[in-house]
Amino acid sequence: MTDVIPSENRIDPQSAGAPPPVPEIERPGFVRSFGYELFIGLRYLKSKRKSAFISLITVISIVGITVGVMALIIVLAVMSGFEEDLKTKILGTNSHVVVVTLDKKGMVNYPQIVSRIQEEDHVAAATPFILSQVMLTTRDNVAGVVLRGVLPAEEGNVTDITKNMVEGNILDLETRATGPNETETRGIVIGRELAGMLGVFLNDPVNVVSPLGRITPLGMVPKMTQFRVVGIFDAGLYEYDTGLAYISLQEAQRFFDLGDRVTGIEVKLDDIYAANTAREAIQKNLGQGYWAKDWMQMNRNLLSALKLEKIVMFIILSLIILVAALNIISTLTMVVMEKGKEIAILKSMGARRQSIMRIFMVEGMVIGLVGTALGCALGLLVALNLESIVALLEQLFQFKVIDSSVYYIDKLPSNVESPDVVLVASISCLISLLSTLYPSYKASKLAPVEALRYE
Repeated sequence: MTDVIPSENRIDPQSAGAPPPVPEIERPGFVRSFGYELFIGLRYLKSKRKSAFISLITVISIVGITVGVMALIIVLAVMSGFEEDLKTKILGTNSHVVVVTLDKKGMVNYPQIVSRIQEEDHVAAATPFILSQVMLTTRDNVAGVVLRGVLPAEEGNVTDITKNMVEGNILDLETRATGPNETETRGIVIGRELAGMLGVFLNDPVNVVSPLGRITPLGMVPKMTQFRVVGIFDAGLYEYDTGLAYISLQEAQRFFDLGDRVTGIEVKLDDIYAANTAREAIQKNLGQGYWAKDWMQMNRNLLSALKLEKIVMFIILSLIILVAALNIISTLTMVVMEKGKEIAILKSMGARRQSIMRIFMVEGMVIGLVGTALGCALGLLVALNLESIVALLEQLFQFKVIDSSVYYIDKLPSNVESPDVVLVASISCLISLLSTLYPSYKASKLAPVEALRYE
């Protein structure tokens, strides 16, 4: 008769000789949430005495990324500041949209055309103008300029000429003065640099000579009329301050024999970045026979050059971050070599390759994030206070960073744009992430037997 063993005392053959279950170790909350890879990766960043050299390279990597990000933010802010300052000066002298006629004789019925343009969206003001090339002469000097005939009372509505006046008033173009010989002289407004080239001051006479003169039996005779300097402006750009002069619209029509015609219409918009939309609407409204141009079209070469220069500077300074990324690769490679025993133990305990990769990717990303955060903070601090910092350096070392006689600006412009900061931070983090892939992959491929063979 077979003995029957109670079920409660029966031993399961599959569990015979098995060790008792190991109680689960209580881990911190963030480790339970993100896994042990984050916990181990952060611990590897802490230096031990024998791995002090690795920690030194880690610090150098962080400093490299910090310097690269900071330099990128500062340089992009300065480039954006130059671009904004240049746009302001260009749009301060020129209107946002210019409408001209394809008729070589000029535009007729311009009051009706001005009214039609003012009906369009985004149009803030519109005024007629005359444009032609002439020569200004004095007793000892000659200069070629672009002469612009304007309505003095309305020109300030489309450009910043009234704000740029340093001597006199543009409204004085409407008045005539009696000269030394009891003859009337017309008023003219010229740039400050042009006044220096001609050697004239306020109320001095200048002669305006047009090559399109009268035909006589002796041939073409240039037309010349004397004007009096009633104002001097400073646009802040050498090209405008040396090559532009203003007279009243009526005097321009009389001098160029245009009758009641004008060259075109200047248009100011309430939003400069709506220029393309407004230009297309004006062109559609006026139809054939007219040509509308916006400020981006008229300054396309200059704006393209500034954009290209900004891109090139971004690429060049990004090399600093790439050098710091090489330091991250070196650091992680040495950490993998030092932590071979720990990697072997982790894999023997069942850690997967992906987990080993994440451990070292965490370490590299922490270096990248810390460097990026410090670089952004320092870069924004310098860029937002660049004017004060430059003034302090000029005072300490007794030199001028920006020479206003050369660059036509008296301070280093800075304009921090949020998209630039986000782009720099994203590129830095991406480069840091990519630099962790190779060392992390090599660590995941490490065989436990090879790592423990000489331990």
